[in-house]
Order: sequence, then C-alpha cells, then structure tokens
Amino acid sequence: MNELDVKILIVEDDATLADVIAFTLRREGFHVLQALDGELAIQRWMEDDPDLILLDINLPKMDGFEVCKKIREKSNTPIIMLTVRSEEDDILHGLGIGADDYITKPFSPRQLVARTQAVLRRADRIHTPSIFNIGDLKFDQDRREVQVGSRDPVQLTQLESKLLEVLIRNAGHVLTTNQIIEHVWGAEGADRDMLRQLIHRLRGKIEPDPSTPSFIETVPGLGYGLTLPS
Repeated sequence: MNELDVKILIVEDDATLADVIAFTLRREGFHVLQALDGELAIQRWMEDDPDLILLDINLPKMDGFEVCKKIREKSNTPIIMLTVRSEEDDILHGLGIGADDYITKPFSPRQLVARTQAVLRRADRIHTPSIFNIGDLKFDQDRREVQVGSRDPVQLTQLESKLLEVLIRNAGHVLTTNQIIEHVWGAEGADRDMLRQLIHRLRGKIEPDPSTPSFIETVPGLGYGLTLPS
C-alpha cells in the first residue's frame, strides 16, 4: 500500500489547525478525513475504516482518551495522540490505553509527516519505496544515486537527495520555496539563495542541458516543481 491508498482520520476541534494538518497530509498524497468532536470521530471510524487516526485529547462531547479506549475495544487501528500537554502522566496514560505514538503541539509539518509515516510503517499500513522512476529519471534514495536514461548513475549529497525526493513525491505540482526549505533543511532552516544554489547543483547532475532545464521547473514568484513526462 502506498500513500495514495492510505486514509487518515484527523480528530481535532480547532478547525484552523485541522485544516493545516489536512493540507500537510494531502500534499504528501494521503487521503484525509476529518471529525471535530469525539462522537463524530467514533462515527467516522466505524463508517470509513481509516488506516490511522490523529486524535486530539481535548475534544468536545468525548475526550481523546475515551475515544481511544472505545476504538481499542474493537480495533488495532493505529492512533497518534495530539496534545498541548507535555506532562509525563498524560503521555503514559495515552500510550497505556493503546495509543501508538503522541505529538505535542506545536509541531512542524515535517515532524507530523515523519511520525505519521513511521507509525504507518510499523503497522504495515504503508510501503515507502526507495527507488523512484519518473520518465527517464531513476532515483535510488537509499544509495543517493540518480540516473537519467542510459547515462551513468550520479552520486547525490544528502541535501540534493532530500530535494529530489520531495520534488519526485510531488511530481506535477509546484512547491513553494518555504515548503521545500522545510522539507530539506527542517528546523535548521535556510534561505532562498541557499535553495537556489541547491537547485542549481541538482540540475547540473540530472538535466541534459542545465541552462534549459527539462526536469526541474522554476515558477517565478512561487517555487519549483518536477515536470511529469508527457
């Protein structure tokens, strides 16, 4: 199963935060469902059978702990608790009643995606490929190697590999510079000049003619995207 087949139920009563989480996960290719309270969460879980639940603790009608307990009575659906609380007792209580992991607010989109994918992999709900093929381009993420057509494979640096990965996973779509920076550099941060330099280096390794790129498209004022083969 890949990301496109995975359903994630977001249970969060803060509609703004729920929409941000939903956008982040849809951008990664997940199918997203939402519920704003505990009772609706149980209903959506029974009707839609999600592959993973992101469950806030402080919910109206029924709190996250109670929702988790009711689901665990009948199912092993992976659950990640979302909470502003960082007290050890709350964390241990959530894990003790069957939650698979927890994330303390506030969290970065990169952290959310990484923890979500990790829980899905542990539960055997997702297979994340290490080799990607887009037209003539072949990328081996584990080896950090890229090959175009019949040319010899080229070694990538860690940052170049992260950049190519996020572009491939979102092939056909334009990513903003901030989205790319968040994925490649994470909490360390970077600026637009650093990203432009990294794009330039990667183009030098994959483009037949870097001066007229055919793989990595620049969208002025927005960002970059990997062009899908026609």
